This record gives sequence, structure tokens and C-alpha cells, in this order.
Amino acid sequence: MRLALRFSVRAFAEHLGVAIRTVSKWEAAGLSRQPRPDMQAALDTVLAQADAEARARFETLRTSDGQPRPRPLTRWDNESWVDDLDRARLYADRQNFGLASRLVERWLGRAAQTELDQAGLYLQARSLVLLGNLQRDQGELTGPGSARSAYKKALATFAALKAAPRVGQTELLLTVVAEMSGEIEQSARSYQELADDERLNPLDRARARLWIGTALAKSPQFGDERAAAALAAIGRAIGDFETLDEPDEWGVAHQKLALAHLAAGNPDTAHRSMDVAVANSRDDSPLQRVKLDTARAHILLADKATRGSAVALLERSRIHAMKHKLIHQVASIDRIRALADNTSGVRR
Repeated sequence: MRLALRFSVRAFAEHLGVAIRTVSKWEAAGLSRQPRPDMQAALDTVLAQADAEARARFETLRTSDGQPRPRPLTRWDNESWVDDLDRARLYADRQNFGLASRLVERWLGRAAQTELDQAGLYLQARSLVLLGNLQRDQGELTGPGSARSAYKKALATFAALKAAPRVGQTELLLTVVAEMSGEIEQSARSYQELADDERLNPLDRARARLWIGTALAKSPQFGDERAAAALAAIGRAIGDFETLDEPDEWGVAHQKLALAHLAAGNPDTAHRSMDVAVANSRDDSPLQRVKLDTARAHILLADKATRGSAVALLERSRIHAMKHKLIHQVASIDRIRALADNTSGVRR
């Protein structure tokens, strides 16, 4: 710490209010000597009051020689980690990406410098999944530091731990990223496999079945046969959500059903399904609000009489998406708006 603060031995001793000989003994003993609790608190205070550059130098010096390392995580650390993951998930659900990311990255940074036991590895993988969710919702889908990268790291750890349900869930998340990245055909096949995968719980299997339909509805080769398959998959998922007593998922599924009907060239049926989705929407998070309003606008574009309202709704959704850094949703809105400028808004 003395070197990071760029103090001489005398100046550092005076700053702490200890003898010069005390500082010299600390440095001679190295890691073999642990400060008393009161002195450790004083050192922590000095570090907390240092500027950012000094703290960065401290971290570099602390790890550069390969000797100083954080102590192994205890059971209490793991409990704190779980608590922070719960807090981060709540922040993520409200699209407060900054706070959620800081909580997750703090533990991932500590884990990277610590030898983890199985419990720690499990929490590390869970943290990577949550980090991937944050990156996915912000549109960071592929490449270094992306959702796909985080999910793949988590998948490898869950596989090593033989945590089959978590492996299945992470494979489902990777399939979502593939679909969002435009890999429509492959994602539809993967959803089909996962919809009957016993590693997944009934809710995740129902989601996979729903997403079979959403992927098929986006297919460039969307014709009568695929339309029937998409509508059947979504219809079955709606039944599953009702059986599982999942009203939020049931409402979202009707939104997906509406878009599938629109893609199939059935705007009137799409309107009716969207009315059900709007009436049963209870999730007022920024992401779900943008998704719902964007879907409503997409359907309104199908009718010349409501095109003006649709364009205005798209613009409001875009502003809301930009405010909350929902970059993937912004791109989707821009594609729909471009479609509105060239067609009636109905996918053929």
C-alpha cells in the first residue's frame, strides 16, 4: 500500500500514526504477518480515501508478483454472494444494468483470483449466467465479452459439476442468443429438442415450445406449413402455461401468438390475440413494456387506418428502449419502421 500511495517509509508511518520501525517490520515480514483488526481497519480506511489511480496501483502491486491473493471464500462469503446475486437479479429485472453488473462483476473478479470449491464454482457459473442475461438484454450477443461468451463459460462449469438441469437451462439461453442473432433455422431445431428435454423443468420446456413458434414465425421460408407448425407450438405452450398457473407467461405467449398470426397474414386474428396479451399484461418492466408496445405497433401497421398511431407508438417505444439501453429492441423497432416505409407492415 505504501508504494501505491507513493509514500516514503517515514511519511507512511506518520500518515498512519505508527513508528517507522513498525512499517519496516511489516514490509520485512510480508504476507506472514497479519495486521491487528484495529490496524487493518485503519489501513482499509486509508485505501478507501485514496484516489482512483492509487487504488489501481495497489491492485496491480497486490497481484503482480503472484504472491498476494485474497483469502479463500468461506461459507459466509458464499451466502453473501447468493444475496448479491438475488439483488442483482432484481436490478436486472428492472433493467438497472449498471447496479446489476457491478454486483455480478465484483464477485466474478474475486472468484478469478481465488481457488474455488464446488459451491464457489457453482456460484461463479450462476454469476456468469446472470452476466450473460444482462449482456443479452443490452444487445451484446456475440463476440468477446458477450452474452454468448458468458453462457459458454457457465455451461462448461455446470457440465464439469455435472449439474444437468443447469446445463439444460444454459443451452436454452444459448439458443435464445442464436435466435436473436439471426440463426433462425438452427434455433428452431434446438428449441424442438429442448421442449422435450427432461433436464429442463416443465416451465422451461413450455418456454422452449413457445420459442419454437417464435423462431418459425421469423423464418424467411415462412409458408402455410410453417405457419401451422408455429401456431400449433405456441398454442400448446399457452396450454402448458395455463396448466402450470403462469399468468405472466400465458399473457406473453398471446403476444407471440399475435405476431405469428400477423406473419401468417391473419391481421384480424392477430388483433384479437394482442388484445388478450394487453389485457393480461402485469409485468411493467421497461423491457416488457417496450416489447408489448412494439408488438402492438407492428400489428397496427397492417391497417392503413391505424398506421399513424402505429408509427407514433413505435417512436415512443424506441425512445423508451434507448433510455434503458435496450439496444436489441431498438434494432427491432428500426427494422419494423423500415418495413412500414416500404410495405403495409404485414410479413408475407
